[in-house]
Amino acid sequence: MKTLLLLRHAKSSWKDEGLADFERPLNDRGRKAADLVGNFIAKQDITIDLVISSPAVRARQTIELVLRAAKRSPELRFDQRVYEASPTRLLEITSQIEDDRKSVLLVGHNPGMEELLTLLVGVEMHMPTASLAKVVLDSKKWDKILAEKGVLETFVRARELKPDGAGHE
Repeated sequence: MKTLLLLRHAKSSWKDEGLADFERPLNDRGRKAADLVGNFIAKQDITIDLVISSPAVRARQTIELVLRAAKRSPELRFDQRVYEASPTRLLEITSQIEDDRKSVLLVGHNPGMEELLTLLVGVEMHMPTASLAKVVLDSKKWDKILAEKGVLETFVRARELKPDGAGHE
């Protein structure tokens, strides 16, 4: 069994219109949302063996805040391929994960994250910023995760969470 957590970065700032998309930071709402998601991960006692994140500023800031609030310190890899990735590219990235990693958090952007979730669970779902999906996969190898459809065990949006990490599943 493998667990793939999909996290769309939190809300970014558009205040500085001169910034390239890659360089946009989180806004205040995004920082609060990242903390809420991290608190939820801690309260639910979600294990994370590895994080693979887009290196875009808003994704970096999101995962740093989430991990701090969750009190987790897994191996963290920034992978340029995640930025603006299609679901096919995201599957390629996950297929290269070492099989001893049981629970992996992938941090990225839409539309790729939504489309990957749809591929894995067979249901279209909107992933607003700071949404977290926990997909359980009946596979022993990361390069075989599409062989069986995943089960969406948890799906939360930051706006549904309370500061103590409580939320509905």
